[in-house]
Amino acid sequence: MDVLEQLEDLSLYITLAVGALTLFLLIKSSLPDPEAAVNYTVPVPEQCRPEWKGEILEEPSIKLPKSSAIQCYCPANGRLLGLVNPATPDGIDRAVSRAQQAQKEWAKTTFSQRRRVLKTLLKFLLENQDTIATASCLDSGKTRVDACFGEILVTAEKLKWTIDHGERPLRPSSRPTNFLMFYKKNEVVYEPLGVVSAAVSWNYPFHNLFGPVISALFSGNAIVLKPSEQTAWSSAYFTSIARGALTACGHNAQLIQTTVCWPSVAPHLTSHPGISHLTFIGSRPVAHLVAASAAKALTPTVIELGGKDAAIILDDIGSDLSRVTQILLRGVFQAAGQNCIGIERIICLPTIYPKIVSELHSRIKSFRSGSILDSATPIDVGASISAANFSTLESLIADAVSRGATLLAGGKRLLHPDHPKGHYFQPTLLIDVTPSMPIAQTELFAPIAVVMKAESVAQAIEIANSTPYALGASVFGKRLADLECVAREVHAGMVAINDFAAYYAVQLPFGGVKGSGYGRFAGEEGLRGLCNMKAICRDRWPGVMKTAIPGPLGLPVKDQRAAEEMGKGVVEVGYGESLGRRFKGVRRMIGM
Repeated sequence: MDVLEQLEDLSLYITLAVGALTLFLLIKSSLPDPEAAVNYTVPVPEQCRPEWKGEILEEPSIKLPKSSAIQCYCPANGRLLGLVNPATPDGIDRAVSRAQQAQKEWAKTTFSQRRRVLKTLLKFLLENQDTIATASCLDSGKTRVDACFGEILVTAEKLKWTIDHGERPLRPSSRPTNFLMFYKKNEVVYEPLGVVSAAVSWNYPFHNLFGPVISALFSGNAIVLKPSEQTAWSSAYFTSIARGALTACGHNAQLIQTTVCWPSVAPHLTSHPGISHLTFIGSRPVAHLVAASAAKALTPTVIELGGKDAAIILDDIGSDLSRVTQILLRGVFQAAGQNCIGIERIICLPTIYPKIVSELHSRIKSFRSGSILDSATPIDVGASISAANFSTLESLIADAVSRGATLLAGGKRLLHPDHPKGHYFQPTLLIDVTPSMPIAQTELFAPIAVVMKAESVAQAIEIANSTPYALGASVFGKRLADLECVAREVHAGMVAINDFAAYYAVQLPFGGVKGSGYGRFAGEEGLRGLCNMKAICRDRWPGVMKTAIPGPLGLPVKDQRAAEEMGKGVVEVGYGESLGRRFKGVRRMIGM
């Protein structure tokens, strides 16, 4: 056969291969995708419609005189959103029971079926961003930009990460054996716990509710949610979105239960024997009560308590000054400062300190506060959830000034001319703060930029580590050794280098140490934490080799000395540091 004939044959083979591949792809494309997202709708709350104008309350409060109902209102303008009947202990029992029944079938679903639900949720989220953002803004007072990043983007990220990567950490994982047990093979399987629960904070009403739902469903669990009573109104709408995806995909919507209740009733949920895992996001005082309550049923908990996060600015940021300043402003003023991983302290080295202060001051003094829902002009900072903490904030600022700090902007509550019933605190810039001042040790959860000076990288780290909190941290600079030093030595559960909160946008495990709590949610660790990690040890060759007890070690023992010598021999054979030691072990085993 000449070269030409060989080329003709090769061409024929290639043509046939291409044809076969094309046919395969055509057939595959014609088949229905078992994971394809499903279209569904959820009724839009009338409060989210542009024409809605609710009653403005004379004295906005979630509590009503002589009533157990939760009065829901918009903290940006005081408009009444509606009333929610709080859950009772009996209601919580029924919710747990419904979840338990639904979970029995859900635990049998495949990862493909669970992915389909999440894809359906993601599709709905992307197509209904405006309505979801409006509901979040109404119930929390944040701006639309805050909602875009803090509610929509991070939830979309969690959905997409779980869709793309969630299965791998939940697959059975093989584990190594050892010399003595060479005839065994070992694995760990990840089984759903059953019904898990999450008591979440009000600052991100959509994301904080959806995050636990995504993890619970994909790991095969049902979930009983306890949203904050401060955002009870939106939680009903957001729950209907999650349930709608389950129903659209042919699953039981009762997998997701929401129980909004007053604090006096919450212990019935946190100590409930039907709950297999509890995630709590909130304050330290409440965490002590939650942990004690969960301990009654020995319920494992993940506790996230916020922080006093530091952003350390090194002297060599140079041309990066403007970029870094904008990141700092977003980190401080996102959601009016009501952000558990918000930047609560800006720690600058000496050379960069005056430049950072100047950049911050020129911007903060021009910030506009208000309700994006009632304003045609841009709004930089939204409302606070309530005015309950304003007196404390004013006192902390006044105390800092009396101790040598300098107030350059803001510093007190704001009576908004357009929204006198809204809860606003002036965007604040406080500089020359030292670690000994109470404002440097207290989590503010407010639109307050606190700037501190450090003389060296070592002192900056010392200042960053000087609080009881240790949730997140940031460091900005160019010298790699300094950046890595800060990342290594700062007390925190998470660190972003030359960025703010980047770890949250890539689904790394989320959580802190010290007074910021314990345990992790998000990422691989978050998914596995909602599972029973069952260890299984099997015979590698069941028909060939199995464990047997040698005669001298059998019970009842006939010869104590022989039994002891054989036992020592087994240990030496298995773990001897040299061949000589292992040979000695063999001799002991056979009685030589």
